Amino acid sequence: MTIVGIVAYVVVNFVLFLATLAAADGVASDHKNVALIGGSVILAVIAFGGGTLLILLRKPWSRGLGMGLMIGWALMTIFTAGFCTGVNPSLYTDGAL
Repeated sequence: MTIVGIVAYVVVNFVLFLATLAAADGVASDHKNVALIGGSVILAVIAFGGGTLLILLRKPWSRGLGMGLMIGWALMTIFTAGFCTGVNPSLYTDGAL
């Protein structure tokens, strides 16, 4: 189930990443940092809040899924240098968007 959690996080991350970029380009075009911070916080809450809640269910499938969400966040942060999870400081300082 850990692999399922990782794949689920990657899918959620991709969808939320596109939504965050759309929000930063459209509605919040004057406040792109706010949209990026909001997307980053939502991704972290999904990964760590959802992962913790699933682990606390104390069922084998939920533990694997919860750990997978957290591992998925870590892997996405490492493999994309923090760009897809909003951890990369250049997103906020260099105006990469």
